[in-house]
Amino acid sequence: MNTPAQRLAALAAQAARTGLPADLRETSVSRLVDLVGNSIAALDCEPAHIVHELTRAWGGVSATTAIGSAQRLPAPSGALVNGTLAHCLDFDDSHLPSVLHPSAAVIPAALAVAEEVDAGGAALLDAITIGVEVTCRLGMAGFDPAVKNSVFFDRGQHATAICGTVGAAVAAGMLRGLDAEALTSVIGIACSMGSGVIEANRTGGTIKRVHCGWAAHSGVVAADLAGHGLTGPPTVLEGRFGFLNAFCGDRADLGQLTDGLGERWEAATVFFKPYPCNHFTHPGVDAALRMRAAGIDPDAVESLVLGVPAPVVHTIGEPTEEKRRPRSGYHAAFSGPFTVAAALLGGGGLGLSHEDFTDSAARDPRRLALAAKVRVVADDECGAVFPRQMPSVLTATLADGSRHTERVPVSLGGPGNPMSQEQLTAKFRLNATRAIPEDQADRIADLIWALPTGTDVSALTDALRSTVRRPIPDSVGTTPRS
Repeated sequence: MNTPAQRLAALAAQAARTGLPADLRETSVSRLVDLVGNSIAALDCEPAHIVHELTRAWGGVSATTAIGSAQRLPAPSGALVNGTLAHCLDFDDSHLPSVLHPSAAVIPAALAVAEEVDAGGAALLDAITIGVEVTCRLGMAGFDPAVKNSVFFDRGQHATAICGTVGAAVAAGMLRGLDAEALTSVIGIACSMGSGVIEANRTGGTIKRVHCGWAAHSGVVAADLAGHGLTGPPTVLEGRFGFLNAFCGDRADLGQLTDGLGERWEAATVFFKPYPCNHFTHPGVDAALRMRAAGIDPDAVESLVLGVPAPVVHTIGEPTEEKRRPRSGYHAAFSGPFTVAAALLGGGGLGLSHEDFTDSAARDPRRLALAAKVRVVADDECGAVFPRQMPSVLTATLADGSRHTERVPVSLGGPGNPMSQEQLTAKFRLNATRAIPEDQADRIADLIWALPTGTDVSALTDALRSTVRRPIPDSVGTTPRS
């Protein structure tokens, strides 16, 4: 047999034996920097507190670090806590067009097992790369290009949690030293464990913030079960009663699982988030920042038209009055008019920061007055490249009658316009210093960036375990932003 699961497992086993190229490791170390910073910023999120208290009550062998705690936990429990932290703020990376957040499930599982087995930095990064690759390929197999949307999401399923469980399991299995046959079983077992529905996006609840934690937890458990001899079906992905038929039915694209496997890397096309708001707002923020850099005076603006792909209008532009006057900092993060106004007036961080989305910021008269001048419309040129890219075009009409336009074909953070190491480090520091002192934040960042050249994982986890928590003011950023 040469099933998709067997081919993915063979790639994972080979990568564990021979290692991956330096460029792929650099991509994964960037993901790790980004995720750890997001996790530290989320230390005061209530779901993370709940999960941490639960895992402490479970007890077990102390083996891995829960970020922000001096107490070690069993590997599955540590993965659960850290995966919850990673996705709590929805500031984690995204893969398009699958609309997955792969790192938040894969990295916590990989980090937990790497610490337990005392793996080297290169082995950790290789496991992260393969785990993210498996996650993204599963997501792409469930992407329907005809409607430009995920089949998982059409059915109310959280693709990140479902596909991420399998990717997390493969990463954990690699670090456990499992061979290709056992890794095939890891995939077969993990496919019975992934779950998550997104009703909370509609009517509330905090369960979505735990989805990536549970995916990471399940991934570690799946790898451990395979290591102890439990087996899974080799046809688990494509079979009549397999993963893709169960979740996506006849709309699945099996070719996405293995086409160009080992040569074309979905893992290299992940988008980072420079701003702590809904990802669809980012190209508009980019355009507003460019406009500001060009010297446009916000007080001279008579009107602004933000052109975006048609499917995006509903999320960030409608209902018009609610988007122009968001009810809270949370709602402001989903508003095209508010985010454009905040960026044009001058936000914090890399352009906008957590402080731009407090409830008090959402009531700022100057921002609201400028947001009231923004109209969000569908733009055909933007729609042509969506959802593989998230473009925008912003046009300002000024008091003297002149117009100024900024077109953003590729938003900051994605392929074609990547964030630099300096920008990722700046984002890390802005996140981490909300909860820990600057010197500790700088040490953790330095340790992560040094992983490809031989830093031990234990040095990093020791630093994460010794973090000193400070209260985060105004409960900034504690609401989910996809």
